[in-house]
Amino acid sequence: MTGFTGLPGAVLDDGVVAHYGEPMREQRRLRSGDAVVLLGDRTAIEVGGSERLSWLDSFTSQATTRLAPGESSELLILDPQGHVEHAAGIVDDGASAWLIVDAADADALVSWLKRMVFRARVTIEPRPERALLGFFAGGAAETALAGALVWSDPWEHVQAGGHQYAHVADHPSAGYAWRVAIVEADAAASLADTVEAAGLLAAEALRVAAWRPRWASEVDERSLPHETDWIRSAVHLNKGCYRGQETVAKVHNLGHPPRRLAALHLDGSDDVLPAPGAPVFAGDAEVGRVTSVARHHEDGPIALAILSRRAPDGDLIVRADGLDIAAAQQVIVPADAGATVDVPKLTRLSRRS
Repeated sequence: MTGFTGLPGAVLDDGVVAHYGEPMREQRRLRSGDAVVLLGDRTAIEVGGSERLSWLDSFTSQATTRLAPGESSELLILDPQGHVEHAAGIVDDGASAWLIVDAADADALVSWLKRMVFRARVTIEPRPERALLGFFAGGAAETALAGALVWSDPWEHVQAGGHQYAHVADHPSAGYAWRVAIVEADAAASLADTVEAAGLLAAEALRVAAWRPRWASEVDERSLPHETDWIRSAVHLNKGCYRGQETVAKVHNLGHPPRRLAALHLDGSDDVLPAPGAPVFAGDAEVGRVTSVARHHEDGPIALAILSRRAPDGDLIVRADGLDIAAAQQVIVPADAGATVDVPKLTRLSRRS
């Protein structure tokens, strides 16, 4: 993909473009819909065959049987205890269902899917030769990618069959019109000469600000979809049986997931960003770990963290490089989150210069 990776100023991190020298400007241009980011850390899997949608419906968390051509959704594959094993965006083109996944999970997911075929009329093919281009709707980027197969991120709204645990007056996902175009490699390379480019740091900062969970960042071997509010976009609570459904229903109906996602607004006075995995403290007690960190063009240093259900709702401390960084907490998933729990509305973190 030399078109994007070879642009002037490209700074590579593990083979993908982190930025082009101006991360804050790239972030603003991306958010306005006027820039495109090459998602080199994600890949596509093509699921073909006449039974592809009913087959996916039979074992994933999402209702996919009636997914219309061009319609987008999101699904999770859970273990029997309800823990998240794989996650994917899905869009169907009328002949194949395309899964958009984190590259680090692609091989394991393909292997798992192939073991589940049995006699179903489906085919599974990884498509690393396809480029994934991320952009926001409503600008020049969308115009440049007109005609491409596009996945529309469902995180922007609570989906049919889903449920939101975050109780806020204005959810930060409002207006998060994130799109991913699946294009041939040659076509993507040629686009680098016609559209403005942004790096992955820009896309990640906007994701974190929208409280949007991701497999590569927020998932570990203990993760339940309730803990990250992922039921709002990736779980259909009224569909038929699938692996892990009993746990999903139990935690949703009884409440009290063992952990919860929180947004952190970090004190930036020391100009130190904690790395993912940095411990989070309430006083002297360790209460969780940072999962994603970014510098936002308006909110400054921000993070997502998975905390113990018993972590207090107030300000916390993140420990990084021997420093204790003050962190104002915004509760995303309340400790007593559940279908029958009524919790008061919370306000968003105030923006700081």
